[in-house]
Amino acid sequence: MHEFGSTPPIPPLRAALRCRCPRCGEGPVFDGLLAVAPRCAVCGLDLSAQDAGDGPAVFVILLLGAVVVGLAATLELVFAPPIWVHIVLWLPATLGGAIALLRPLKAGMIAMQYRHLALGGGPEGGRPAS
Repeated sequence: MHEFGSTPPIPPLRAALRCRCPRCGEGPVFDGLLAVAPRCAVCGLDLSAQDAGDGPAVFVILLLGAVVVGLAATLELVFAPPIWVHIVLWLPATLGGAIALLRPLKAGMIAMQYRHLALGGGPEGGRPAS
């Protein structure tokens, strides 16, 4: 079991891309597709206080929406294909992209909460005094 002082927290980007605990970098953050585990199986970090909310979904909508709409508009202007081509291309791309982006973005939001002391991060293991 890791103690906070034995290893520094891993960078939030690494925790996000690997979907791992923001403190130890080893335990998985998720207990399913998008369900957050109550605590890290390796270091015991309490993840029940995380509050990613709708942030990851908003980022997915903005990022993926811009890419898909840009590519669909380009395809339409250059080739003018029938509507079924758009459906066959963009529906799976949108669904697959949303699933692929939601996990790391949610893990990144959790890692940022830990980094900014909202999940018991920092040397004292708690929130900053107000």
